[in-house]
Amino acid sequence: MKAIVCEEFGPVTDLKYVDVPDLTPGKGQVLIRTEASGVNYPDGLMVQGNYQVKPDRPFTPGGEVAGEVVSVGEGVTRFKPGDRVVCSCSGGYAEMAVGEEGRCFAMPEGMDAADACAMLVAWGTSHHALKQRANLQPGESLVIFGAAGATGTAAIQIGKVMGAKVIAVCSTEEKRKIALEQGADHAIGYDNLKEEVKGLTGGKGADVVYDSVGGEAFDAASRFMAPEGRLLIIGFASKTIPTLQVNLTLVKEYSVVGVFWGNWTRRDPAAYLANMEELFGWYSEGKITPLIEGRYPLKDAGDVLERVLNRGAVGKIALVP
Repeated sequence: MKAIVCEEFGPVTDLKYVDVPDLTPGKGQVLIRTEASGVNYPDGLMVQGNYQVKPDRPFTPGGEVAGEVVSVGEGVTRFKPGDRVVCSCSGGYAEMAVGEEGRCFAMPEGMDAADACAMLVAWGTSHHALKQRANLQPGESLVIFGAAGATGTAAIQIGKVMGAKVIAVCSTEEKRKIALEQGADHAIGYDNLKEEVKGLTGGKGADVVYDSVGGEAFDAASRFMAPEGRLLIIGFASKTIPTLQVNLTLVKEYSVVGVFWGNWTRRDPAAYLANMEELFGWYSEGKITPLIEGRYPLKDAGDVLERVLNRGAVGKIALVP
């Protein structure tokens, strides 16, 4: 079968599209024929050796696969050959992938494979962030940095389903237009953030900030938080990890909250399952629809990842064998 292989940590353009041995599911595992592989920002960091997890080399990147179950290993009871599933796994950039039964979810009938991939890391992260970590309440103000990306567009739609007033922050007019189309109440740029957010919230400041950017955006957020606000740390797309002046949290009485979706899914699998069921329910009811920028050939994974790392992507991207 064909797969993308990272032989050593380095530029994403060094990835190889090669033949690799076929896979066999082990105990408690399913073998999936890939219809779509989800692309995420951390995939590129992992290839470069800049992620928290550093796999042994060589390895195949990719943490999301949607497709048809081909065979199942010993002890698997929830799925059978022919079922369509989406799975959080390792080695997703390949024609076939193996995943643990407990990390697989049945796709609603007729669900697009790229939509299903979006529901895992991007939508899963945003949902967990706003539900468990922020405890977002109806009527609260939610400011989203990087709002035109995969997690950002997910946060916009989830925030609106949860009843928030959403202020999207994007770097270009084109991206701000996309954020408004995704349901944001307001879309602004990164200049004069403190003044604009204060103005849009009647001087109160943001109840919740979804920060996947870091850098100067974080510095601004630390100064426009509302009392009892929650500043969510999602990631650092700006490539600058900021430093918090903790005196601001004291005098303004807000919380800085870390969000590490991957660890949480393993720590609390029951809550993870409940979250996914809620997301799939919203999808089936037409309340949410992932923004899929495009579907690209598997062999183009390096070029796609380079664009994602340079913040050139809008919405979710999928690789298709």
